[in-house]
Amino acid sequence: MTRVETLVHQFAENVAAQTEAMRHGDAKTGNKHAKRYIKAFQELRALGDEGRDGLIPLLFESRDDVRAMAAASLLRHRHAEARRVLQELASGQGLVAFSAAETLKGWNEGTWQLDLV
Repeated sequence: MTRVETLVHQFAENVAAQTEAMRHGDAKTGNKHAKRYIKAFQELRALGDEGRDGLIPLLFESRDDVRAMAAASLLRHRHAEARRVLQELASGQGLVAFSAAETLKGWNEGTWQLDLV
């Protein structure tokens, strides 16, 4: 497995694990997994376009939480594709829909700040 593939796997695995921890009311474990996927994203970003492009397959992931976080992370780099995914998810119900809508709102208001480099 390449470095990019390893980091993408860590990103997706920890987004899903955070969601599961939060469903069980375990914020401490959720925060631990959030730190891990943020670190994976930072390492991918440090690899430039190759690292960011590694997240593109996650836009088609079966888990909506993973799709949403990948799209949020790719808004600047792959704007059209990421925005499409977030709009689709925002039209649904639940926490992922709310999160996707808030991400788009932040982008539109100019307050979105995940990938500033």
